[in-house]
Amino acid sequence: MVQLGLVGLGKMGFNMRERVRAAGHEVVGYDRNPDISDSSSLTDLVDKLQAPRVVWVMVPSGEPTRQTVAELGELLAEGDVVIDGGNSRYTDDKVNAELLAGKGIGYLDCGVSGGVWGKENGYGLMVGGDAELVERAQPIFDALRPEGPREEGFAHAGKVGAGHFAKMVHNGIEYGLMQAYAEGYELLVAADEVTDVPAVLKAWTRGTVVRSWLLDLLVKALDEDPGLAQLTGYVEDSGEGRWTVEEAINHSVPLPVISAALFARFASRQDDSPAMKAVSALRNQFGGHAVHKAGPTSGSGDVS
Repeated sequence: MVQLGLVGLGKMGFNMRERVRAAGHEVVGYDRNPDISDSSSLTDLVDKLQAPRVVWVMVPSGEPTRQTVAELGELLAEGDVVIDGGNSRYTDDKVNAELLAGKGIGYLDCGVSGGVWGKENGYGLMVGGDAELVERAQPIFDALRPEGPREEGFAHAGKVGAGHFAKMVHNGIEYGLMQAYAEGYELLVAADEVTDVPAVLKAWTRGTVVRSWLLDLLVKALDEDPGLAQLTGYVEDSGEGRWTVEEAINHSVPLPVISAALFARFASRQDDSPAMKAVSALRNQFGGHAVHKAGPTSGSGDVS
């Protein structure tokens, strides 16, 4: 049995705590919500752990993570290890690692995939950092990853930053896959020839080359909400798709599919696209093509 401190007990952090405990390890969690927290503060969490400590940070990326790592740097001791398992940008990892290294504290970054299903199915893990520190934390990684061969759910991806870089690319791929399924779904719905779209999608879930867990989840979503009537088409992005495209530019790597998927999300947030208004105006100017005049709600109006 090993001991783990876990900071942040949100949707993923809470389930990760439960999975690690189910594997027989001790987890001391801290969250600002006292109803789910095992400790009253970061100081209390550190006090409840035996040295050398391993503390996993699972809070929102950016400033919340940076602040948490800095505070832990003041509380932990030489020989302790901090793991950032959130969706941090890989460029933050070098800064965090250098800050902690000055105090003799180790640092690992871990990209985590599995979402709300990870508690049951396990999490895909991509870790960056020193091999000796990875080995120390391996019992925790083994508790979190899916059952089966280690290499099919865990990778020591490389040096500090490699874990979050790998997770960034993973999420970029996810954008492209989701967009492809979504576009195929829309075309099936639009076709008069196909009268049972959910049945077609379900028939793809076994034996076809497009089968995947994401397809399974789309089928599940349609089972729960036929026609997806309870949803709007507005789609947020976590930031990792943007980072993936930015890194593609930095490395001169073409990412047409992932880039298009990201831009499609931007388009989903526009009730009335200024760009498409400009296209409509240009078609009318050069060719006299009909345009739709805005109605009282700035939606569709008369054609002229």
